[in-house]
Amino acid sequence: MKIIAVAAALAMFATPALAQTTSPSDTTPPDPPGYQPPPQPMVPPGVRPVYVQAPSPDVAFPPPAPLASYPPCKKGQFDGCVERNSPK
Repeated sequence: MKIIAVAAALAMFATPALAQTTSPSDTTPPDPPGYQPPPQPMVPPGVRPVYVQAPSPDVAFPPPAPLASYPPCKKGQFDGCVERNSPK
């Protein structure tokens, strides 16, 4: 059994590989016009980009203002309500 496996492995490595006559890019048709715009530089040539540090998360995403009063929670509700037996 081992001899058959070794013979098969040697046969795979001993045979020369067949050369491809066409490349995959030759067989695919070109895209029709209008599907993809030509590549454009992100910044026009000669213009230096300006890098600005991002604001901190508490400035960029401020928390919502608290409500004047919250309704009691219903079964399965956890947000925007207050528990029924909590002190006020």
